[in-house]
Amino acid sequence: MNNQVCVISIYVPNLNKAIDFYTNTLGFEINKQYGPNIVSLVHGELPLILEENDNASYNQDISGVVLGFRTEDIYEKVKYLKEKEVNFIIDEPTNCPPGKYISFRDPFGNILEYLQFENL
Repeated sequence: MNNQVCVISIYVPNLNKAIDFYTNTLGFEINKQYGPNIVSLVHGELPLILEENDNASYNQDISGVVLGFRTEDIYEKVKYLKEKEVNFIIDEPTNCPPGKYISFRDPFGNILEYLQFENL
């Protein structure tokens, strides 16, 4: 059997705040609203879903899932995110096997990364 990721869901306690962050800070666009608690963001062929869930709990120290976004200019991305006062974990582009990355949190503590790939 071939297993394949078909959707990425991010559970948040406040959908409106999440929409604001993911659209105005990260630049995603809303694709479709599925009722009052679920929205799909434009994200290529793999849907990115924001779902409001009152039972979502967040541990500010660890995360089992990290969502990574690709960028062509990680230094410009850092500058832009600092202007948006994003809560950084790693705010200086840091070397990693495929290139460089930065790490930050969304307003609910979910860990996100931007990666700039080199030599692809």
